[in-house]
Amino acid sequence: MSNPQLRIGVVSDTHGNMANTLTAIAQLHELQVTHVIHCGDIGSVQIVPLFSGWPAHFVLGNVDDDESGLRWVVEDQGSTFHGRVGRIELEGKHIAVIHGDDHAALQTAIRSGEFELVCTGHTHRRELRREGQTLVLNPGALHRANPKSFAVVDWPQGDVTFVDLRETNH
Repeated sequence: MSNPQLRIGVVSDTHGNMANTLTAIAQLHELQVTHVIHCGDIGSVQIVPLFSGWPAHFVLGNVDDDESGLRWVVEDQGSTFHGRVGRIELEGKHIAVIHGDDHAALQTAIRSGEFELVCTGHTHRRELRREGQTLVLNPGALHRANPKSFAVVDWPQGDVTFVDLRETNH
């Protein structure tokens, strides 16, 4: 029996915004994601437990000053803390996760040929492009973006859908 298709929710730049993150979590559940990747600028240790319903991967962004606190909370939730650069293997294919503030590290990952997908954030602008054999994905941001968005990747095919954050009345 083959594994069911994986559906990865890719989020970035939550910046500690609980209301927007909770809205995204509800939409991720509706979209039946099976894994979550957070591309950094988490912004608060309180954000991490919101993703405890999935196998989740976190990297640090340039606003994530509390590395030891974030590491502890991520690992306490049973999720994976990658520091500044994440390397994930799912279904025999490789994903890199880098916040994007270190442009040289991002370009190295993209050009390495090691990864089918490189997930990044930082710019608060969604983007999808192919460089050689590598798909480069920025899901946008859940804070200070217009529109606020995240992405869903059907894996291992690599089909990407951008999802606008639903407006709420908080």
